[in-house]
Amino acid sequence: MRLFGKTSIDFMGKRKTWYIVSTVVILVGMGSLFVKGVDYGIDFRGGTELIVQFANNVQVGDVRSAMEKIGFGRAEIKTFGSDRDILIRTSEPGEGNIIAEQIRAGLTAHFPTNPFTVLKEDKIGPKIGAELRRDALYAIIASLIAICLYVAFRFKFIYGVGAVVALFHDVLVTLGIISLFDGVFNLEISQNMVAAFLTLVGLSVNDTVVIFDRIRENQKVFRSMGLIELINKSLNETLSRTIITSGTIFVVLVVLLIFGGEVNRGFSFALVIGIVTGTYSSIYIASAVVVEWAERSKRKAKLID
Repeated sequence: MRLFGKTSIDFMGKRKTWYIVSTVVILVGMGSLFVKGVDYGIDFRGGTELIVQFANNVQVGDVRSAMEKIGFGRAEIKTFGSDRDILIRTSEPGEGNIIAEQIRAGLTAHFPTNPFTVLKEDKIGPKIGAELRRDALYAIIASLIAICLYVAFRFKFIYGVGAVVALFHDVLVTLGIISLFDGVFNLEISQNMVAAFLTLVGLSVNDTVVIFDRIRENQKVFRSMGLIELINKSLNETLSRTIITSGTIFVVLVVLLIFGGEVNRGFSFALVIGIVTGTYSSIYIASAVVVEWAERSKRKAKLID
């Protein structure tokens, strides 16, 4: 099935314009990361986290007053989907479930006429949280190295470099946008978010490999064709497949983002951004790296001659 007819878009001719766009987006995102940082979930920060649902709406300020009375004035408190659902997170140390029990007792005493149900309760030690942060970083780095080796073995080394540069681009853009929109969507870096980044890496490299495979096939058929023209031809030939595949995934993720609830919001948001950047980077980053390398090699050859 082809979504478009035969196209002849000059993708590589516009690559330098998109370099600027990517650079600006990454710089804005990195600026947000430097100024705001990211909101680590209980998985990585350690502490106790409760999600409670009250029978009637409550004000965050009233919940904070209840926490201050029991000595948890520095607890993070925010709504979690509705004015009845409240997330309470504290890094106070405590053995077993003592902190959670104190929070429940404090809420019961402060809201005697507004009963509540604990929807979720988590406790992670700070040492375990630090280990999870480290392991999550190692997992992402290991996946990037493995992908580079795989693509380099299947194609050429520069293709592997292009794929990894594109993946770094996707991760940086997505992480920066998460930091920018954290205050709007209550996003946080959790194990679910790390799973989203690893999924993003897989989806992006799959699209890149399809394009590289078409480039390799066309190189065998059109031996006299210039590299830029050949890559443009390959990108146009795979355009329908790219749009259909990425588009269907995008629609599912948007539905999950809207209707999946707060628990799935971070995962779906990261992948909504990631599927867009992954599709874009397969064209304007991964393929462009191959072009830039070839152009650089030509210039060096001319200087030697």
